[in-house]
Amino acid sequence: MTQDARDKELIWQRLQQSAFRRRFSLNPRDSEYLHAKGMSVILNHARDFITRRLAPALPAKEGRQTPWRGHPVFVAQHATATCCRGCLEKWYGIPRGVALSEAEQAFIVAMIALWLERRSGGGQT
Repeated sequence: MTQDARDKELIWQRLQQSAFRRRFSLNPRDSEYLHAKGMSVILNHARDFITRRLAPALPAKEGRQTPWRGHPVFVAQHATATCCRGCLEKWYGIPRGVALSEAEQAFIVAMIALWLERRSGGGQT
């Protein structure tokens, strides 16, 4: 197991101990959308959302930039604490006020993918 995989698994275990983070699940509409579009399309959406809404040093609407519903990625972001810079700082040690690196963005998308795979039964690729 690589260090990156170990890091994801350790964070996953911590997230599962949070009653708040564990309560998230996809509603039937989001689940259907994920399966209809497939995981690769959904993860492209995730990359776009992260780049536009989370990656800037000072994101617009910080703390409120991720809706609670309306897309499988939004639900996964709240479930994985990748929804705002405050949660990224608390859960991942990624400081606010600094733009996210490409590696940090990729790690965030990987956490979203992990949640979607484990909580939704995956999706087509």
